[in-house]
Amino acid sequence: MIKQKAAVWFVEIAVKRHEIPPIPFFSLEATNADLEPELQTAFARFVARQWYILGEGLAAFEQAYAHFSGTRFCVGVGNGFDALYLALRALQIGPGDEVVVPAHTFSATALSVSHTGARPVFAEPDAQTGNVTAATLEPCLSPRTRAVVPVHLYGQPCAMDAILALAARRGLQVVEDNAQAHGATFQGKTTGSFGLVNATSFYPTKNLGALGDGGGITTDDPALADQLRQLRNYGSAEKYHHAEAGVNSRLDEWQADVLRLKLAHVSRWTDQRRILAARYHTALAGVGDLQRPVVAEGASPVWYLYVVRTARRDALQRYLADRQIGTLLHYPVPVPLQPVYAREGYRPGDFPEAERWSATCLSLPLYPGLTEAAQTRVIDAIRAFFAKKESDV
Repeated sequence: MIKQKAAVWFVEIAVKRHEIPPIPFFSLEATNADLEPELQTAFARFVARQWYILGEGLAAFEQAYAHFSGTRFCVGVGNGFDALYLALRALQIGPGDEVVVPAHTFSATALSVSHTGARPVFAEPDAQTGNVTAATLEPCLSPRTRAVVPVHLYGQPCAMDAILALAARRGLQVVEDNAQAHGATFQGKTTGSFGLVNATSFYPTKNLGALGDGGGITTDDPALADQLRQLRNYGSAEKYHHAEAGVNSRLDEWQADVLRLKLAHVSRWTDQRRILAARYHTALAGVGDLQRPVVAEGASPVWYLYVVRTARRDALQRYLADRQIGTLLHYPVPVPLQPVYAREGYRPGDFPEAERWSATCLSLPLYPGLTEAAQTRVIDAIRAFFAKKESDV
């Protein structure tokens, strides 16, 4: 214990003297450096093709990502929000309908529902996993409910067997939001393949991230795949002929090339994330009131984020920031309490479980390229924080 305290003290002195570099919450430095030769070659091919929208690069990526997801089809679109919005549009969801979404997630999930004209209804997260479950979704259902949108939050798969059973019993569609869980599985089946149509994001920080914005929609239904291709392209299946009020949301050829290149490395990067998560999980056991992530039975997460919980969250974040360790809050305000939904009349206290998550969650650094030495600094700093009296931090 004395040696550990001395090591922490020496690190803190070195940090103050700028002798040790800061630890960012997230960095692409290692993966970009790893892929730089391949990216340069791919870019030269992309420029030489002289076809930059809806070409062979996109078709190749869509086929590869569909295979990765265990689905028949993938339709590449401009971003994750559009993927959700167009998936709902393809199911003919609109004004007068209700769609149940998590109260604790990124706001895009609910906003995509709002943009269809339907009403998002907010379900509480499970107290242990943070994900919605069949038990938290069911009280939100009404005769107007058309679909439920489970989000595989932080890379942790939802318990999809019970959600699918609930949906089948009530005649509802399931649209997975798989933006944070590329390659995760539940009971051996890949997330993004459970629902009739499912959405994902390829935002640069995701486990599979583009060098810009991007999104995708997966399905096994050929008619839905055709409709989605039409919706993303101004509602047009034939140039200058428009069958419906579509949008301009097309994953461009360069991002498709990048994503197909990166897809070959995702399993390796996921293995690195799992090693880092396991190290956190072991080292942070029994530390203060810190709650480590809980994984649903049958789920195999991909650790998009490693999120801990503590009643001393704000003080811990400040303490780590003082030691140049980056963290983030995912997510500090429940979606129904965001100003955009003020018209619904929700008040603090209406979503107690989501509010507890928002008040206590803290995301720690975790990404491919995070070294063992850097992670040890994070762990030692957290342990040192909880070893101090509250009045001392």
